Amino acid sequence: MLRNLATSIILYEKVKTTAPKAKLVKPIIEKMITQSKKQSLPVAMKALGSYLTDKNASKKLIRELLERYKDRNSGYVRITQLGFRAGDAASVVQIELI
Repeated sequence: MLRNLATSIILYEKVKTTAPKAKLVKPIIEKMITQSKKQSLPVAMKALGSYLTDKNASKKLIRELLERYKDRNSGYVRITQLGFRAGDAASVVQIELI
C-alpha cells in the first residue's frame, strides 16, 4: 500500500489520503529523494526501481524533481488538513511535493 501511495505522490505530485497513511509515507518519500540526490544516476535508478511500482515515477524523480530540489536539503513533502470524510469521519489530508 505504501509503495503504491509513494508512486502516486511522485507521479501526480499531490494526493488526497487519510492522515495516518500520509504520516507513514512522508519519511519514505523524503528518504528516497535525499538518497537519489547523493547517489550516482545508475545506482539511484536501480534503488528507485526496486521500491516504486512504475518506471515513469523513477524517471520523473530523477529528471524533474531532483532538479527542482537541488538547493533544498529537506522538507520536500507537505501535508495539509482537508477535513473529515463523510462516510467514516476519517481525517483526510492532501500530501504534496513542494
